[in-house]
Amino acid sequence: MIDISPLSLLRRNPLKKVLDTERRMRENPASTARVVGIASGKGGTGKSVLSTNLAVLRAQKGERVLLVDFDAGLANDHLLLGLAPQYDLGHVAEGQVSPAQAIVEGPHGLKLLSGGVGRHGLANPTRRELERLFRALRPLEDQFDLILIDHGAGIGYATLAHLAAATTLIVVTNHEITALSDAYALYKRARMVNPELHVGMVFNRVPDTATADAAWQRFRDASRRFLGTQPEHIGIVPADSAVTASVDARTPVCLHNPGSWSARALAEVARWNRIDTSRSVTPFYERALRALR
Repeated sequence: MIDISPLSLLRRNPLKKVLDTERRMRENPASTARVVGIASGKGGTGKSVLSTNLAVLRAQKGERVLLVDFDAGLANDHLLLGLAPQYDLGHVAEGQVSPAQAIVEGPHGLKLLSGGVGRHGLANPTRRELERLFRALRPLEDQFDLILIDHGAGIGYATLAHLAAATTLIVVTNHEITALSDAYALYKRARMVNPELHVGMVFNRVPDTATADAAWQRFRDASRRFLGTQPEHIGIVPADSAVTASVDARTPVCLHNPGSWSARALAEVARWNRIDTSRSVTPFYERALRALR
């Protein structure tokens, strides 16, 4: 059995040398895409709503954006974007099609690589399967300005490998104690496998600012006390019926109702400066491959 614990990944991962090299080479970034992960500790936080709106908002700026839905078992980015892909990430992993054949175009020219639904193999991949998939995805980095990876909820093997390679991560949570607890577990694991990772936190579907502020204070204090570090608070997205209406319409709220409170809040998240500086010298999927060894 493969040991996929965070400490094991960290011990096997020669990523520190890569990161040391990158710190010396910031002034000469590679021409590959910027890669930003989007994750949550538990399901139901609205992570995919944030991911799809973020992809649309960045594509509206004229960027070449690819959204990869890595939630292989319960993928729904295609539904939220009103798309019906013929192929998905599972077909790519199985070698049936190339990534280019599986990609479909969405609003404002953004591209989507769907995760499919009920893909048990991708939900629990082996190291060999992930290596094959990461090699297939690597060429995409030369074709886009920004790649957003919508991870499945929780901390699976594929998510850990991505976190070990990432420079930037957005954690989406709610204000409820269960969501905060799971978000903390995700943040702790992320810091274990990749101490250099820059993490931003978004509180989604909150009833009011005071509730969000109280939740952030609890999370921040626990992180400081037990981990000696904290993520960056980058946004509060209110509970909003406009989001429900946009989901029913299969159109992101930033397009369906751009003047709504939720759409405005999502636009603020899309302006997070780390998204613009998340490029690394070594291509992302080369780093992810190293993390698997």
